[in-house]
Amino acid sequence: MTFSPALTLYRAMSIALAPLARPWLDARTRAGKEDAARLGERFGDYPQARPAGRLMWFHAASVGESGVALALIEALAARDASLSFLLTTGTRTSAELAAKRAPPRTTHVYAPVDRRDAVQKFLAHWRPDAGVFVESELWPNLILEAKAAGVRLALVNARMSPKTLSRWQAWPAAANMLLSPFDWITAADTRTAESLSRLRDAPVAAVGNLKLATPAPHADAATLAALAQEIGARPVWLAASTHAGEDEVVLAAHRMLREQFRYALLIIAPRHPERGPSVSALAGNAPRRGAGRPIGDAPVYVADTLGELGVLYSAAPIALVAGSLLPALKGHNPIEPAKIGSAILTGPYVESFQDVFDALIAARGAQRVADASTLAKAVASLWRDAAAREAQVNAARVFADQGADALEATLTRLADMIPDPAHAPA
Repeated sequence: MTFSPALTLYRAMSIALAPLARPWLDARTRAGKEDAARLGERFGDYPQARPAGRLMWFHAASVGESGVALALIEALAARDASLSFLLTTGTRTSAELAAKRAPPRTTHVYAPVDRRDAVQKFLAHWRPDAGVFVESELWPNLILEAKAAGVRLALVNARMSPKTLSRWQAWPAAANMLLSPFDWITAADTRTAESLSRLRDAPVAAVGNLKLATPAPHADAATLAALAQEIGARPVWLAASTHAGEDEVVLAAHRMLREQFRYALLIIAPRHPERGPSVSALAGNAPRRGAGRPIGDAPVYVADTLGELGVLYSAAPIALVAGSLLPALKGHNPIEPAKIGSAILTGPYVESFQDVFDALIAARGAQRVADASTLAKAVASLWRDAAAREAQVNAARVFADQGADALEATLTRLADMIPDPAHAPA
């Protein structure tokens, strides 16, 4: 393993700055980004006991990566009823997703801060038999201490933007030290596989994007029926997972649409539901789902709730996958609307999902828009031409169904990592 001055400095600084971790987390708690009741988990303190037997640990960053982790956990749990699972994530939204979707025998805890003492307490308490990191959530102390503790490690669905890969290539020794502890790595795309192979000095396979294999988000039939009844026959479109600065763009597009479609309805689902009141204010005090207000005849409805994207995509025949309209943003996953059957629009800034959107657009399963004017034009066109809309939806669905082989290949490798039950910790 190559010596890395940068990584050595990082580990030293994580010790020197350790006293700042609590004030930093307290500030995040005041901002609503941390769960005050579970802050102890960030420092390796847990009320739960480790489950008996074999324990497989999955580590993910936020909602998208957690969806991949949960899909893998669900499949492995179905194959082996004796396995238990631990899922660590870093955000409250991912914790809420885990609470709703995690199968039996799965425990969710917040990831420890990347400080050696917190990480060591985490590993001593849970004693995982194997650890699976999803995509690019690579914390140095967590990786190196896990390897030192004898945990077999895998990195699955690795996906890194050109900018991220360029940064890694500027620090090759640090990259090699962080990648070497993994027993094996799979990449979601060829670009990432080739770059990581060079940095790791060992082959990395591009098996395909596991996000294509994640199931469509759940849409409760009764909830969907109630929402559809509220919408009625009005033409409707969805702006999903919007960020600050994007709401103004979609509202401007909707004003243009209302000139042609008098009763048109826009549903805005902010990426962070706590922004609901501010989005409502931008839209002239639009009714908020989070406040229990009905749509009525309002031109805009703010869906500031969690876990309802499946319902919203099902209710809207056209959806803008936001997080893509401003240069500072990097896009969100379009696979959910593709599997549900909502015609996909996206802005130009999709660096985090560039490979997925490039392939989806090439397959005519999505359209790219640039601003409010082109967004309004695309929505109007898809409303007017049902046949074209259905063709786009079908192309997206065919594309999204390509993830089965990647999932099976990954599950086979993960199953090989799990020790024989006779050697599992009690």
